[in-house]
Amino acid sequence: MIHEKKVLAIVPARGGSKGLPGKNIRPICGKPLIAWTIDKALKSRYLDTVLVTTDSAEIAAVARTAGAHVPFIRPPELASDTASTYDVIRHAVAYLKDNEGHSYDYIVLLEPTSPLREDDDIDNMLEALIRQSEEFDSIISVGEVTEHPSIMKRLVGARMEPFCPDLPQTTRRQDNAAAYFPFGVAYIAKTDALLEENTFYTRRCTHYEIKRYQNYEIDDIYNFLCVEAVMKHEWGTV
Repeated sequence: MIHEKKVLAIVPARGGSKGLPGKNIRPICGKPLIAWTIDKALKSRYLDTVLVTTDSAEIAAVARTAGAHVPFIRPPELASDTASTYDVIRHAVAYLKDNEGHSYDYIVLLEPTSPLREDDDIDNMLEALIRQSEEFDSIISVGEVTEHPSIMKRLVGARMEPFCPDLPQTTRRQDNAAAYFPFGVAYIAKTDALLEENTFYTRRCTHYEIKRYQNYEIDDIYNFLCVEAVMKHEWGTV
Protein backbone atom coordinates (compact mmCIF):
# COMPACT_ATOMS: atom_id res chain seq x y z
CA MET A 1 0.00 0.00 0.00
CA ILE A 2 1.16 3.52 -0.79
CA HIS A 3 -0.58 6.63 0.54
CA GLU A 4 -3.53 4.44 1.58
CA LYS A 5 -3.82 3.11 -1.98
CA LYS A 6 -3.80 -0.65 -2.59
CA VAL A 7 -1.53 -1.94 -5.34
CA LEU A 8 -1.81 -5.15 -7.35
CA ALA A 9 1.11 -6.51 -9.36
CA ILE A 10 0.17 -8.81 -12.24
CA VAL A 11 2.79 -11.07 -13.81
CA PRO A 12 1.41 -12.61 -17.04
CA ALA A 13 3.08 -15.88 -18.04
CA ARG A 14 1.54 -17.84 -20.88
CA GLY A 15 2.73 -21.40 -21.38
CA GLY A 16 2.67 -21.46 -25.18
CA SER A 17 5.69 -19.36 -26.12
CA LYS A 18 6.67 -19.86 -29.76
CA GLY A 19 9.81 -17.71 -30.03
CA LEU A 20 11.50 -19.52 -27.14
CA PRO A 21 9.48 -22.51 -25.88
CA GLY A 22 9.26 -22.72 -22.10
CA LYS A 23 10.98 -19.36 -21.69
CA ASN A 24 9.07 -18.26 -18.57
CA ILE A 25 10.50 -21.10 -16.49
CA ARG A 26 13.73 -21.60 -18.41
CA PRO A 27 16.67 -21.46 -15.96
CA ILE A 28 18.75 -18.30 -16.20
CA CYS A 29 21.63 -17.57 -13.85
CA GLY A 30 20.49 -20.11 -11.30
CA LYS A 31 16.70 -19.81 -11.23
CA PRO A 32 13.65 -19.83 -13.51
CA LEU A 33 13.19 -16.68 -15.57
CA ILE A 34 9.86 -15.79 -13.96
CA ALA A 35 11.39 -16.04 -10.47
CA TRP A 36 13.55 -12.96 -11.15
CA THR A 37 10.43 -10.86 -11.67
CA ILE A 38 8.65 -12.33 -8.65
CA ASP A 39 11.70 -11.73 -6.44
CA LYS A 40 11.89 -8.05 -7.40
CA ALA A 41 8.14 -7.65 -6.86
CA LEU A 42 8.33 -9.18 -3.40
CA LYS A 43 11.06 -6.68 -2.46
CA SER A 44 8.67 -3.78 -3.08
CA ARG A 45 7.45 -1.87 -0.04
CA TYR A 46 4.17 -1.00 -1.72
CA LEU A 47 2.81 -4.03 -3.58
CA ASP A 48 -0.06 -5.62 -1.67
CA THR A 49 -0.43 -8.67 -3.92
CA VAL A 50 1.92 -10.22 -6.47
CA LEU A 51 -0.27 -12.34 -8.72
CA VAL A 52 0.84 -14.62 -11.54
CA THR A 53 -1.75 -15.36 -14.20
CA THR A 54 -0.92 -18.38 -16.34
CA ASP A 55 -2.58 -21.17 -18.28
CA SER A 56 0.22 -23.59 -17.34
CA ALA A 57 0.17 -25.77 -14.21
CA GLU A 58 3.95 -26.07 -14.45
CA ILE A 59 4.44 -22.29 -14.50
CA ALA A 60 1.92 -21.95 -11.67
CA ALA A 61 3.90 -24.38 -9.50
CA VAL A 62 7.18 -22.55 -10.16
CA ALA A 63 5.54 -19.20 -9.42
CA ARG A 64 4.06 -20.43 -6.12
CA THR A 65 7.45 -21.77 -5.07
CA ALA A 66 8.93 -18.33 -5.79
CA GLY A 67 6.33 -16.72 -3.53
CA ALA A 68 3.67 -15.43 -5.93
CA HIS A 69 -0.09 -15.65 -5.44
CA VAL A 70 -1.53 -18.01 -8.08
CA PRO A 71 -5.20 -18.54 -7.18
CA PHE A 72 -6.38 -19.76 -10.59
CA ILE A 73 -5.31 -21.25 -13.89
CA ARG A 74 -6.09 -18.84 -16.70
CA PRO A 75 -8.94 -19.97 -19.00
CA PRO A 76 -7.82 -21.25 -22.43
CA GLU A 77 -9.54 -18.38 -24.27
CA LEU A 78 -7.28 -15.95 -22.41
CA ALA A 79 -4.13 -17.85 -23.39
CA SER A 80 -4.58 -17.76 -27.15
CA ASP A 81 -2.55 -15.72 -29.62
CA THR A 82 -5.49 -13.34 -30.00
CA ALA A 83 -6.11 -12.69 -26.30
CA SER A 84 -4.95 -9.25 -25.20
CA THR A 85 -3.01 -8.32 -22.09
CA TYR A 86 -5.96 -6.17 -21.06
CA ASP A 87 -8.38 -9.11 -21.27
CA VAL A 88 -6.01 -11.00 -18.96
CA ILE A 89 -5.83 -8.08 -16.53
CA ARG A 90 -9.61 -7.65 -16.44
CA HIS A 91 -10.02 -11.34 -15.68
CA ALA A 92 -7.50 -11.20 -12.82
CA VAL A 93 -9.03 -8.05 -11.32
CA ALA A 94 -12.54 -9.50 -11.50
CA TYR A 95 -11.41 -12.81 -9.99
CA LEU A 96 -9.77 -11.14 -6.99
CA LYS A 97 -12.81 -8.96 -6.37
CA ASP A 98 -15.40 -11.72 -6.78
CA ASN A 99 -13.54 -14.56 -5.06
CA GLU A 100 -11.29 -12.86 -2.51
CA GLY A 101 -13.06 -9.56 -1.91
CA HIS A 102 -10.06 -7.45 -2.86
CA SER A 103 -10.06 -4.29 -4.97
CA TYR A 104 -7.01 -2.26 -5.92
CA ASP A 105 -6.33 1.38 -6.71
CA TYR A 106 -3.26 0.76 -8.88
CA ILE A 107 -2.26 -2.03 -11.25
CA VAL A 108 1.41 -2.84 -11.94
CA LEU A 109 2.16 -5.03 -14.96
CA LEU A 110 5.47 -6.88 -14.66
CA GLU A 111 6.51 -8.89 -17.70
CA PRO A 112 8.74 -11.87 -16.83
CA THR A 113 10.55 -11.37 -20.14
CA SER A 114 12.04 -8.12 -18.77
CA PRO A 115 13.95 -9.39 -15.72
CA LEU A 116 16.61 -6.67 -15.54
CA ARG A 117 14.93 -4.63 -12.82
CA GLU A 118 16.75 -2.86 -10.04
CA ASP A 119 15.45 -3.42 -6.51
CA ASP A 120 13.84 0.01 -6.28
CA ASP A 121 12.49 0.48 -9.83
CA ILE A 122 8.92 -0.55 -8.99
CA ASP A 123 8.75 1.61 -5.87
CA ASN A 124 10.38 4.57 -7.61
CA MET A 125 7.78 4.39 -10.37
CA LEU A 126 4.89 4.15 -7.91
CA GLU A 127 6.22 7.09 -5.93
CA ALA A 128 6.62 9.15 -9.10
CA LEU A 129 3.06 8.42 -10.22
CA ILE A 130 1.61 9.16 -6.78
CA ARG A 131 3.53 12.44 -6.68
CA GLN A 132 2.04 13.45 -10.00
CA SER A 133 -1.35 11.79 -9.56
CA GLU A 134 -3.28 14.98 -10.26
CA GLU A 135 -1.57 15.28 -13.64
CA PHE A 136 -0.99 11.66 -14.72
CA ASP A 137 -2.88 8.36 -14.59
CA SER A 138 -0.10 6.01 -15.69
CA ILE A 139 3.67 5.64 -15.89
CA ILE A 140 5.74 3.45 -18.21
CA SER A 141 9.42 2.47 -18.12
CA VAL A 142 11.35 3.60 -21.19
CA GLY A 143 14.92 3.25 -22.39
CA GLU A 144 16.80 5.33 -24.94
CA VAL A 145 17.41 3.32 -28.12
CA THR A 146 20.45 3.43 -30.37
CA GLU A 147 18.56 2.22 -33.47
CA HIS A 148 17.08 5.61 -34.26
CA PRO A 149 13.88 5.81 -36.38
CA SER A 150 15.59 8.21 -38.81
CA ILE A 151 18.07 5.47 -39.77
CA MET A 152 15.58 2.61 -40.03
CA LYS A 153 14.53 1.36 -43.46
CA ARG A 154 11.62 -0.46 -45.04
CA LEU A 155 11.88 -2.90 -47.94
CA VAL A 156 9.49 -2.29 -50.84
CA GLY A 157 10.06 -4.98 -53.43
CA ALA A 158 13.70 -4.63 -54.47
CA ARG A 159 13.89 -1.08 -53.14
CA MET A 160 14.99 0.12 -49.73
CA GLU A 161 13.25 3.24 -48.42
CA PRO A 162 13.31 5.29 -45.20
CA PHE A 163 10.93 3.81 -42.67
CA CYS A 164 10.06 7.29 -41.42
CA PRO A 165 10.41 9.54 -44.51
CA ASP A 166 9.23 12.61 -42.60
CA LEU A 167 12.29 12.50 -40.33
CA PRO A 168 15.62 14.06 -41.37
CA GLN A 169 17.65 11.25 -42.94
CA THR A 170 20.78 11.59 -40.84
CA THR A 171 23.29 8.87 -40.07
CA ARG A 172 25.02 10.38 -37.03
CA ARG A 173 23.24 9.51 -33.80
CA GLN A 174 24.16 12.83 -32.20
CA ASP A 175 22.28 14.70 -34.93
CA ASN A 176 18.95 13.24 -33.80
CA ALA A 177 16.68 13.88 -30.87
CA ALA A 178 16.74 10.97 -28.43
CA ALA A 179 14.24 8.19 -29.14
CA TYR A 180 12.80 5.90 -26.47
CA PHE A 181 11.24 2.42 -26.41
CA PRO A 182 8.87 1.14 -23.69
CA PHE A 183 10.85 -1.74 -22.22
CA GLY A 184 8.84 -3.85 -19.78
CA VAL A 185 10.47 -3.06 -16.44
CA ALA A 186 7.00 -1.92 -15.32
CA TYR A 187 3.74 -0.49 -16.58
CA ILE A 188 1.66 1.15 -13.85
CA ALA A 189 -1.77 2.75 -13.99
CA LYS A 190 -4.65 3.79 -11.81
CA THR A 191 -7.10 0.92 -11.98
CA ASP A 192 -10.07 3.06 -12.99
CA ALA A 193 -8.16 4.74 -15.83
CA LEU A 194 -6.72 1.43 -17.06
CA LEU A 195 -10.10 -0.30 -17.20
CA GLU A 196 -11.76 2.71 -18.79
CA GLU A 197 -9.13 3.37 -21.48
CA ASN A 198 -8.03 -0.27 -21.88
CA THR A 199 -4.36 0.71 -22.07
CA PHE A 200 -1.42 1.67 -19.89
CA TYR A 201 -0.75 4.37 -22.47
CA THR A 202 -3.49 6.51 -21.02
CA ARG A 203 -4.25 10.01 -22.23
CA ARG A 204 -2.34 11.26 -19.20
CA CYS A 205 0.80 9.12 -19.24
CA THR A 206 4.28 9.89 -17.91
CA HIS A 207 7.57 8.00 -18.07
CA TYR A 208 10.39 6.51 -16.00
CA GLU A 209 13.77 6.25 -17.69
CA ILE A 210 15.72 3.04 -17.10
CA LYS A 211 19.43 2.40 -17.50
CA ARG A 212 21.07 1.23 -20.71
CA TYR A 213 21.74 -2.30 -19.45
CA GLN A 214 18.01 -2.78 -18.82
CA ASN A 215 17.08 -2.31 -22.49
CA TYR A 216 16.37 -5.97 -23.19
CA GLU A 217 13.26 -8.12 -23.55
CA ILE A 218 13.43 -11.88 -24.01
CA ASP A 219 11.57 -13.05 -27.11
CA ASP A 220 14.05 -15.56 -28.51
CA ILE A 221 17.25 -17.41 -27.65
CA TYR A 222 19.45 -14.50 -28.69
CA ASN A 223 17.70 -12.08 -26.31
CA PHE A 224 17.97 -14.77 -23.63
CA LEU A 225 21.70 -15.15 -24.09
CA CYS A 226 22.18 -11.37 -24.02
CA VAL A 227 20.20 -10.98 -20.79
CA GLU A 228 22.09 -13.86 -19.20
CA ALA A 229 25.39 -12.16 -20.06
CA VAL A 230 24.14 -8.82 -18.72
CA MET A 231 23.08 -10.44 -15.43
CA LYS A 232 26.54 -11.94 -15.01
CA HIS A 233 28.23 -8.65 -15.86
CA GLU A 234 26.03 -6.29 -13.81
CA TRP A 235 24.99 -8.46 -10.88
CA GLY A 236 27.77 -11.03 -10.70
CA THR A 237 25.32 -13.92 -11.04
CA VAL A 238 26.53 -17.33 -12.17
